[in-house]
Amino acid sequence: MTDAPDESLRTAHPAAGAPDSITDAAARRERRGWYFYDWANSAFSTTVLTVFLGPYLATIAKAAADADGYVHPLGLDVRAKAVFPFAVTISVIVQVLLLPATGALIDHTGRKRGTLAVFAYLGAFATMGLYFATDGRYLFAAALFIVANVALGCSVVAYNSFLPDIAGPDERDAVSSRGWGIGYLGGGLLLALNLVLYLLHGRFGLSQGMAVRISLASAGVWWAGFTLIPLRGLRDRHPGRTGESAAGAVRAGFAQLGVTLRDLRNRPVTLMFLLAFLVYNDGVQTIITLSATYATEELRLGQSVVIAAVLLVQFVAFGGALLLGRLADRYGTKRVVLGSLVAWTLVVLASYTLQRGSVVQFMALAAVIGAVMGGTQALSRSLFSHLVPRERTAEYFGFYEISDKGTSWLGPFVFALALQLTDSYRSAIVSLVVFFVAGFVLLIAVDLPRGIRAAGNPLPRRV
Repeated sequence: MTDAPDESLRTAHPAAGAPDSITDAAARRERRGWYFYDWANSAFSTTVLTVFLGPYLATIAKAAADADGYVHPLGLDVRAKAVFPFAVTISVIVQVLLLPATGALIDHTGRKRGTLAVFAYLGAFATMGLYFATDGRYLFAAALFIVANVALGCSVVAYNSFLPDIAGPDERDAVSSRGWGIGYLGGGLLLALNLVLYLLHGRFGLSQGMAVRISLASAGVWWAGFTLIPLRGLRDRHPGRTGESAAGAVRAGFAQLGVTLRDLRNRPVTLMFLLAFLVYNDGVQTIITLSATYATEELRLGQSVVIAAVLLVQFVAFGGALLLGRLADRYGTKRVVLGSLVAWTLVVLASYTLQRGSVVQFMALAAVIGAVMGGTQALSRSLFSHLVPRERTAEYFGFYEISDKGTSWLGPFVFALALQLTDSYRSAIVSLVVFFVAGFVLLIAVDLPRGIRAAGNPLPRRV
């Protein structure tokens, strides 16, 4: 399962543009800059997406609702509490359309750094604008969120595509894991500060709504400010393509999903890995999304316990990502990811047995989730970077991102269907085991050395 490559099969050429050794001072500086974009943008995921915006958007939508609890955007009848889920859905659809275009444009121009800057600041300023979403301005808030979430996805395409440039094959797991770990630390730190503001808003002379607005805006300020670090440290390496206008690259990008899918037919190992990733990552995302609902509805735990668990996950995930990165270097990346899927399976099964009202049991499970969450995602990103041709990294990472976002409805659908059929949250949470078992089986079938060679990349010491 380690897929250790035979020396006779190892490609002789190094990764073009990638540093040869982590001891190189310039390479270390560039990597530190790269890590800080995870630190910068994770504030949006934790403060805005996970904790504050959903309830706040429902509140301001209710202020604009009629007596039956409906708002009427574009003449449609929408429940006020459904505005945020619909906004998330719209942002996913827009990402499916735009992320391939972003990847195509990056590969055409060679301007990864500039693309990162444009979308990072577009998202950060849209997030800051949420401060002004008051007095029933739910459409304004929803529109800003859609812009910010789409911009985040586009910026992450550029960010991820730097990974093969800044880390050689044997260093990629560690570099990717550090990025994820630092991201969890940054997102958790700002969230902790914002929760202090929110819980003690009266002592600061603020209303609850004002505390939420300041928290939302702070995520944008954090995102914008810390993005300066990667922009100073990162550099473009690859010249743009010739013979095609930038506008032509953008137009082609909108059709890039189909093009990439057709190209994937010639890369069966890459396609198999993507399929495995989509399956098990959907299980991961569903647990992250619905764990708060399970805690409050089934375990009867209070909101303060849920918030504490979110913080615990963030900080434990920092160490967990680094630990799994080290284990990957010793035992092989594929083996460690497979082990993490076993851990996720045990998490789901254990959640079924949690006693109602037990804070200790729930927090212990949250700690286990944090330990495996960051490493699973970081090592998956690292593995994928080996399986794509270097001249098309941004295009493929665009597909990687839309594949991630575009299938995020499968897990919630299975959960909802199980809940509908059994009327049991415990049965619904156990239904998610299928994603980790199926992902495990699919990942075992992935012949990583074959896929890496097919992409024209050098084989790392262990995969």
